[in-house]
Amino acid sequence: MANVKVHKPQGGDVLTVESGGEIRVNSGGTITDDGTQASAIADISVTGTYADDDDAIEAAVNGILAALRGVGIIASS
Repeated sequence: MANVKVHKPQGGDVLTVESGGEIRVNSGGTITDDGTQASAIADISVTGTYADDDDAIEAAVNGILAALRGVGIIASS
């Protein structure tokens, strides 16, 4: 395929993203599984001390959730 970085072969049912290609989900767009977006997942809130890096773990998990919401993989609410 001549320098096309995102392609679907004619009659194919797989979308291929080559190195340097990108799938961009514009504002309001979603990624679904057979038409159904993944359910919302609430941010975590650590309510005790379990480890020395509780704040970092909370921030990392909430950052992951925000990224997934941002591209429409999971619902916002």
